[in-house]
Amino acid sequence: MKKKFVAVVATTAISLSVSATSVASADHGKGREKLGSALSGLVSKGTITQSQADAITKALDDAKTAGKILLSKNRAAELAVITSTLGITEEALKTRMKAGESLATIAGANKDALITALVASKTKKINDARAAGKITADQATKMKANITTRVTERVNNPRPLRGPHGSKDQPAAGTALRS
Repeated sequence: MKKKFVAVVATTAISLSVSATSVASADHGKGREKLGSALSGLVSKGTITQSQADAITKALDDAKTAGKILLSKNRAAELAVITSTLGITEEALKTRMKAGESLATIAGANKDALITALVASKTKKINDARAAGKITADQATKMKANITTRVTERVNNPRPLRGPHGSKDQPAAGTALRS
């Protein structure tokens, strides 16, 4: 029974951390402190051992690192789609967006081609995740809903790419295009 409870606690903690990675960074580590406090309390009560608490903490750290890598990979893929479709360098794209130009303005006559390419790229990622069993068919359908509208809104938005803490100097992972 105790092993089952520990497994449930660990699974829940990992699940919450994966879905809340961005929230944890937004609250400047307060969520992490609360989790550490909760784990310490469980160790004090004898519900879990210190090694189990350490394993949960390590799993959270690993999930956060994996999330950052994935976001960086997704950002790079989106930038590649944008730059190859528009025939522009990443540096030129960043410079123009920092100056307040939207992707639509930068694309000019290629705006529709850019939207089509970005929608195709996002759709492929969703289909690949579905094929790999990472998401359900229902999740895939929901993710694809209104994808063209969301991409079009982002392409038309003149807001520059932003860094991890609101900096315009370095775009954050995954911020090239939200959908």
